[in-house]
Amino acid sequence: MTAEPIASSSSWFTERFDAIVANIERVIQGKHDEIRLVVQTLIAGGHALVEDVPGVGKTLLAKSLARSIDCSFHRIQFTPDLLPSDLTGVSVWDRERGKFVFRRGPVFSNIVLGDEINRASPKTQAALLEAMEERQVTVDGITRPLEAPFMVIATQNPIEHEGTYPLPEAQLDRFMTRVTLGYPNRAKELEMLDAHGDHSVYEDISPVVSGEEVVEMVRQASQVHVAPELKGYLVDLAEATRSDPDLLLGASPRATLYLQRAARVRAAATGRAYSTPDDVKALLIPTLSHRVILRPEAQMRAASVRDVLARITSTVPVPGTADIR
Repeated sequence: MTAEPIASSSSWFTERFDAIVANIERVIQGKHDEIRLVVQTLIAGGHALVEDVPGVGKTLLAKSLARSIDCSFHRIQFTPDLLPSDLTGVSVWDRERGKFVFRRGPVFSNIVLGDEINRASPKTQAALLEAMEERQVTVDGITRPLEAPFMVIATQNPIEHEGTYPLPEAQLDRFMTRVTLGYPNRAKELEMLDAHGDHSVYEDISPVVSGEEVVEMVRQASQVHVAPELKGYLVDLAEATRSDPDLLLGASPRATLYLQRAARVRAAATGRAYSTPDDVKALLIPTLSHRVILRPEAQMRAASVRDVLARITSTVPVPGTADIR
């Protein structure tokens, strides 16, 4: 696919953002907000954890995103016997050259799908940490950078826990957003039966943007203005989670940074050159819900993380509109 000339206008950004979303929606029906959230995560330079029951389209969502971009893609099926070297690569002896040659693993791709990530051992899961945070892989003492754009989309089933290894907090914190698809409504499920009745629509879609264009979108989103008052609002929200009596673990500084990045992309996707408190509020739960932990007494009261975050959002003072431009 030949990339079009890169422009710096907001219309250029929104056209390509909407094109990616529309392309994925040809395959995944009735999940507009969830699809936009995953695309926002990509442009914000983050990684997404897609968590839901089997059969709702988690894997298909990741594959459709990768197919919408002219870039490299690898799917890794996580199993208990998967080794770290199966992800990162391994050095093998080349008899003709008389030296070890590094064979890259599937993590050296622009978009990596980690299917059922919680079925691999903690040692294998940990092999992703350096790649996700630092965009590099160190093997045999040699550090190799990963090509941009780079995104890990991991899926897991929150219901079935037999034979799984829960993701540690350090790894959960590396995912910018957690996405829950849920079941489609009746109309969209009927639409799905029509669209996928005789063949998979996934086979019909093709790239709508190039990898270089995605990199430019990342650059443009990073230029979106975030006023000092809005930055203060982000910090106030994070501090509120750390002092809330119902939460044992609050949001990390990384979570605050991710929330700012995601808010910038949401603003750019709607054609704005500045972020607003509404951007932050819309992304608060997807960005923080997998990072905070309820206290046992709150769990006994049947409290939920979403309820606590919603309460915090309603109580932390919001900066005025005039202060954020």
